[in-house]
Amino acid sequence: MNNTLKGACIIGQSGGPTAVINASAYGVIKTALDSKDITRVLGAANGIRGVLADRLYDMGQEDPYELSLLMNTPSSELGSVRHKMADPDVDDSEYARILEIFQKYNVRYFFYNGGNDSMDTCEKVSRYMARAGWECRIMGVPKTIDNDLALTDHCPGFGSAAKYIATTCMEVSKDARVYDTGMITVLELMGRHAGWLTGAAALATAFGAGPDLIYLPETVFDMDRFLEDVTAIYDKTKKCLIAVSEGIHYADGAFVAEAETSANDGFGHAQLGGLAAQLAAVIKERTGAKVRGIELSLLQRCAAHLASEADVKEAYLAGEMAVKSALAGETGKMVAFECERGEPPKSNYQRKIGPLTVSLEIQKGEAYKCKTKLIPLDAVANLEKKVPLEGINAEHNGVTQEFIDYVLPLVQGEPERPTENSLPRYARLKKVLTTEMDGGAK
Repeated sequence: MNNTLKGACIIGQSGGPTAVINASAYGVIKTALDSKDITRVLGAANGIRGVLADRLYDMGQEDPYELSLLMNTPSSELGSVRHKMADPDVDDSEYARILEIFQKYNVRYFFYNGGNDSMDTCEKVSRYMARAGWECRIMGVPKTIDNDLALTDHCPGFGSAAKYIATTCMEVSKDARVYDTGMITVLELMGRHAGWLTGAAALATAFGAGPDLIYLPETVFDMDRFLEDVTAIYDKTKKCLIAVSEGIHYADGAFVAEAETSANDGFGHAQLGGLAAQLAAVIKERTGAKVRGIELSLLQRCAAHLASEADVKEAYLAGEMAVKSALAGETGKMVAFECERGEPPKSNYQRKIGPLTVSLEIQKGEAYKCKTKLIPLDAVANLEKKVPLEGINAEHNGVTQEFIDYVLPLVQGEPERPTENSLPRYARLKKVLTTEMDGGAK
């Protein structure tokens, strides 16, 4: 069977950025530029809105070295968007415009890099193009620090965010315990309905310096029980570090966060915030202790300086495989991961005879293996994967060893990080718009 289809491609980024989303974009762009069947590689400025507005960058005009630096560049270099598209069966006006743009540039491949809502957009575009009779192979490239995409072992972006959270929790834990006076610290972490990120704080505790208590949105939050947990630890040690997900909620479903009704993100999701300060005030009133609330906010998704090498490589792999799969004839799919986890590595520090001499013995576990698979877009769009209850402890104030073993392989390794005057060297793209050019070869 001949699957050859010649034409241009568009790559767009959507939703919240991550430390490695540009690695996925580079996987798409480089693989597409290297393909003899993809005649032109276009980057959509601000996702689907860039397609609608005919704001497309000609990626073939970029310096190859600058493109390679996308592997280490955080955020969404092409620009992101939160734009809810109507179902094409109800209102197809925007889809007709997209088809017009596809026909203008002979776009036969469309790659959309994003999370749950982005896969929804991708599926709708795929469905419309099939109905309109325009042959275009459409692939979703996953990303989300929330790790809540269904039917994939994990998502690119989560491992690096988990590593940042675990490292930051270790640092805050050390700082919060430095004085001989009492201190309670509340760390607010991202996660509206899924607690994967907040659960990752347990890595810090597992390795010696982390939260005493962890609360995820998968279970009902009880303020009285929460205060009992905090008070019990504080009365005993005069220190307590707490990690809470921004999406913790009461039995009636109401978010604990004060800012729950202040705004939404364009898809009808509440923009949460202020939880750490709110809980700190409640704890202070109950205990009289010195309490500090800290909200990590956007730092969780842009910390490329603490990116996981495994995450960077898998993000690139997702983009690369999306293009290779489309070239092979696949369409209407999302790239997903299928992983095997063996026994995690164990370390043992031992002090030898003699001053300041320490040895480190590492017992290697069975190798972690990750491979790609394809999932139909209509099977994953708008579905959320939550932390299973077996990953949460019986008291609902922490996670289990099973959860830690799941996350640990995803935070491994230190990627190469080019620097300039000891500061990160990020990609500096020219972003030449197609409308500024005459013609345009690949």
